[in-house]
Amino acid sequence: GRYIMKFNLKAVVNSKQVVNYEGEKAFSLTPQLELYTAVVTAALSDQFYEKADTKLQRIRELIDKNDAVFVAKLAIYAREQMHLRSVPLVLIVELAKRHSGDDLIYLLTKRVVQRADEITELLAYYALANERKATKQLNKLSKQMQKGLADAFNKFDEYQFAKYNRDAAVKLKDALFLVHPKAKDEAQQLLFDKIVKDELQTPYTWETELSALGQQKFDDDTLKQAAIRAKWEELINSNKLGYMATLRNLRNILEAGVHTDALKKVCDYLSNEKAVANSKQLPFRFLAAYRELKGLNNGNVSKVLEALDQAALCSAINIEGFGEAIKVVIAADVSGSMQKTISPKSKIQNYDIGLMLAMLLQSRCEHVITGMFGDTWKVINVPKNNILPNVDEFHRREGEVGYSTNGYLVIQDLLQRKQIVDKVMLFTDCQLWNSNGKENIATLWKQYKQIAPHAKIYLFDLAGYGKLPLSIMADGVHLISGWSDKIFNVLTALENGKATLDVINDIALN
Repeated sequence: GRYIMKFNLKAVVNSKQVVNYEGEKAFSLTPQLELYTAVVTAALSDQFYEKADTKLQRIRELIDKNDAVFVAKLAIYAREQMHLRSVPLVLIVELAKRHSGDDLIYLLTKRVVQRADEITELLAYYALANERKATKQLNKLSKQMQKGLADAFNKFDEYQFAKYNRDAAVKLKDALFLVHPKAKDEAQQLLFDKIVKDELQTPYTWETELSALGQQKFDDDTLKQAAIRAKWEELINSNKLGYMATLRNLRNILEAGVHTDALKKVCDYLSNEKAVANSKQLPFRFLAAYRELKGLNNGNVSKVLEALDQAALCSAINIEGFGEAIKVVIAADVSGSMQKTISPKSKIQNYDIGLMLAMLLQSRCEHVITGMFGDTWKVINVPKNNILPNVDEFHRREGEVGYSTNGYLVIQDLLQRKQIVDKVMLFTDCQLWNSNGKENIATLWKQYKQIAPHAKIYLFDLAGYGKLPLSIMADGVHLISGWSDKIFNVLTALENGKATLDVINDIALN
């Protein structure tokens, strides 16, 4: 996915108890787990800028508590397996400040930078993190980072450089002068010269094509409309419209009134299993697109909604669900604290992400009870396959359970009905608090383990506060953090007896 990054702007568990924001007893995490949860939930770079960088400050403090090799492996995990983009760059820069003397930073930089604009992003964050100003902003760059970036320059062709050659605080040209990459052949030397002279060929992208069209004069609106429609059809048929661009432009494509065959091509592409897998979209992107189109007055919307729902199902295909023998309870937290939008520009709330992940998982389980909790816990049965409509159905009905965070009710209900299940999945911001003050989730879970000794509870932490209502890895309790469907890979790893951190620690650095 293409997140707009914010740096490059123009000019195992401690039993120590702590208390979470709601005053409930919580357990603190080990430094490795704490850094992991902070990193995977800082996914969308906006969260870094929460209250004067508290998240960023926290990540810095946690890096100090961890060893460099773990931090490096976590950066690779975040980039390659969670498909995050800003967080790994932060980890490289922060680690470079603290670590030298071997080639760890070089190997890490070379491996994590996978897109041309990440070269300039990394340098922009470097300047920001080292509080460098004006001409000296990139002074004394870490030698290892410089070497890694020099290698990264050899990964990209003219189209890739041109596509990301933006007028930002750090330009490609600045990066080239600073890093001094060695061209691997004559053709590449010519390319580097073009970067220096600002002579990169303008790439054929929907943005450049449409802005060129916008400069043209038309005699009347009908002609203009026809030209816009023709341009979208040409873009669609050129196969140059990438997955993310298609997803973002569905409304424009529908409003341009493209012909049936072009629209069919768009729908086929959206719902193609391979295309979905390659696109590495976070699942809630499908939800955002679905919501934007749902209210349009256009006879073609329903076809596109169907394609989007199919795409969401495809994104669930790789999730290893649970077969008939395994009984699962999926509970989504719809409390007040979950109803924060994930970033200032987004309409998507923490709570939508929880519902989205819950519905993806629900579509992969044979025997599953799904519901939501607030003041009360309510089972809501929905069909398996309509992932996006299901999310909206839950969203529409959130008022039915009130706005507290009474996750303990899910366990209490199982206890009262003596219902034996194998897995309880709570999608929450982990601020679980009992508004009645009598029971708490940790004591209830201990009781439940007496009647269901094999049961496990999974907390999907959607906010990364780093304080938890339960200790981890004791009594079959697991914490999983993050926004992406990739968190289910972690679930699979846990099922196979490997903890989340083992997956990260097993990464080879070379």
